[in-house]
Amino acid sequence: MRYDDKYESNDIEDRRGAGGGSRGGFSLMPRLGWGGFLLVGLLSLIFRRNLFSLVSEPGRDAAPRAVGPRSSPDRKTDAFVGFVLDDIQTTWQRVLPSQGQTYERAKLVLFTDSTPSGGCGVGEAAMGPFYCPADRKVYLDLGFFQALQRRLGAPGDFAQAYVIAHEVGHHVQNLLGTEAKLRREQRGRPDEKNGLSVRMELQADCYAGVWAHSTDQRKLLEEGDVDEAMGAAAAVGDDRLQKQAGARVNPERWTHGSSAMRTRWFKTGLERGRPEDCDTFRAGTL
Repeated sequence: MRYDDKYESNDIEDRRGAGGGSRGGFSLMPRLGWGGFLLVGLLSLIFRRNLFSLVSEPGRDAAPRAVGPRSSPDRKTDAFVGFVLDDIQTTWQRVLPSQGQTYERAKLVLFTDSTPSGGCGVGEAAMGPFYCPADRKVYLDLGFFQALQRRLGAPGDFAQAYVIAHEVGHHVQNLLGTEAKLRREQRGRPDEKNGLSVRMELQADCYAGVWAHSTDQRKLLEEGDVDEAMGAAAAVGDDRLQKQAGARVNPERWTHGSSAMRTRWFKTGLERGRPEDCDTFRAGTL
């Protein structure tokens, strides 16, 4: 993806090296990260081994890291994340009024290992990136990008961009009231809780595709970028994560959708570029 490698965003909140919340005081998030923290935790108990290592780097120290000058690769990654975040949000500022909603910018929190969120408990690196509707912030430990490449087999900068765009997609859902409506329906229909969650996640994938469509229109994409994003969407499909965890594929436990579902809905947004085409809640099939 073409971007300014010296870019700085005003919407980045950098907590790296600042320490995090107590690991003993962790409370479950209202919307869990990639593949589902609960699913991985359950499988860890079943197979009596730490399956969070599938999405986290080994040997991570829980102690806060000292804040110091960023290396050149770090600065380049910071610039990329900031550029992508701002480009996504600028796109939604232009697109969202067509849905009858003014876009309000979110903050992206960069953290190391763990950090408190404003209303969603303590975020852990092992959970993967997540959006907290209570404080309207996206939380990201950049170590996830390494896991995305090394452990989940989804390399490339546009794979990383897809991750950010997906989480901002949840912010869009929050602004539109979709998130609150989903939580009410889940409380009223607990037997359909996972199925409703899948539709929510697939809509966020489609919203990521809407942004990707705009980057293509503006000639920001480079050869292979779309394949990288599709690869990332497939890599975090519930069926693939279940297989990697050594479990049988069980659709009843899905919270995000299969690899085929996730790539389909990202592609829908990418090809059509319209948020109104992302209504997964009315789709007959996913």
